[in-house]
Amino acid sequence: MALEAIQTVTQAEAKAKADRDAAVAQSRQKLAEAQREAKQTVEEARQKAREEARKMMAAAEEKAAQLTRDELTRAEKDCEQLKRNARGRLEEAAQLIVGRVVEG
Repeated sequence: MALEAIQTVTQAEAKAKADRDAAVAQSRQKLAEAQREAKQTVEEARQKAREEARKMMAAAEEKAAQLTRDELTRAEKDCEQLKRNARGRLEEAAQLIVGRVVEG
């Protein structure tokens, strides 16, 4: 009976060790999977951030280009108005000069 008890205890210890070793292996496997998933998640987040930054830069560049076009258009209109004003005064200036030459 004592021999059977020793064998039973030995078998139970062996089974416990095997179960513990299997649990450790399973835990290591789960840890490795979790680390791979975490790396993949981080890389996906980085890729998404890069893409979002690229889109934001493109939008900012387009907005800057539009503002530049708008400002150039406004400046062109201002220049045209100044030219029209100058042309209108040209006749006055010519008459003033002629008047001074004739009087002088």
